[in-house]
Amino acid sequence: MVFTIPHELSWLALHNKKVIYDLLFRTSAATLLEVAANAKHLGAQIGFLSVLHTWGQNLLHHPHVPCVIPGGGLSPDGKHWVRLRYAFFLPVKVLSRVFRGKFIAGLKRAFRDGELSFPGSIRHLADEKAFHSFLRSLFHHDWVVYAKRPFGGPEHVLHYLARYTHRVAISNHRLVNVADGKVTFRWKDYARGSRQRTMAVGGEEFLRRFMLHVLPRGFVRIRFFGFLANRRRTQLLPLCQRLLEAISHQSLQAPQAGETNLPASWLCPHCGGAMVLIEKFTAQEIRWKLAKASHFVDSS
Repeated sequence: MVFTIPHELSWLALHNKKVIYDLLFRTSAATLLEVAANAKHLGAQIGFLSVLHTWGQNLLHHPHVPCVIPGGGLSPDGKHWVRLRYAFFLPVKVLSRVFRGKFIAGLKRAFRDGELSFPGSIRHLADEKAFHSFLRSLFHHDWVVYAKRPFGGPEHVLHYLARYTHRVAISNHRLVNVADGKVTFRWKDYARGSRQRTMAVGGEEFLRRFMLHVLPRGFVRIRFFGFLANRRRTQLLPLCQRLLEAISHQSLQAPQAGETNLPASWLCPHCGGAMVLIEKFTAQEIRWKLAKASHFVDSS
């Protein structure tokens, strides 16, 4: 899942990185924990890790927090594992509204406590009325919360996320050329089907974009919450593993009715369980993805 703050907050975030990024972590985590604990949605205590990203493919400012979340959680009494009710884990519309409310409430507290600074072009927001008027404008649209099951399973998404945990903004393999005072780099144009493109910018502009993503000294950009939180994982993580092992053992001993009648092509070759359909592709989409993968291998 990914939590993103609106671009209207970009300048405020750049001048108050520690306050805004910490608020992004805390409110996105509180939103997930609260909505998941609601019996209407999941009714469980979840655990997850969050990683702060502040850049887009073009190196411009784009603060967002991807979260990796196990598909389920501990029951309130801690005696069994609660499985997902829906394929989408938690309703993103609900998450978006709760996240928006918590974040704006956090901004109000930060303003009241004098934790925010307003230099340069945002100096006018130092006025209380102007600031609260600005906050009201943030309610005019939904905030982006994105959720999707990983195509390649848990290992795939962890490998993907690992490429970003100890890197800032851009890796060397995306740099194409540095000459004549310009830097040329590769980027994915998500607005046009994730097409691979190149961009050339002046050296000073490249450094300006890169420096947007330097974090305050000592800022922790990988954090754990719920049953994965540092103070709780020693006790709760082994409990989760035991409960999941018990579910797996029960599934193998007593398969659900109808599973034994499935054709062999719909059974997992490793455990014999029923395969779950996640997504279908048209022939055109398959050709496009194969062409994209071939281009990526060639460019690597």
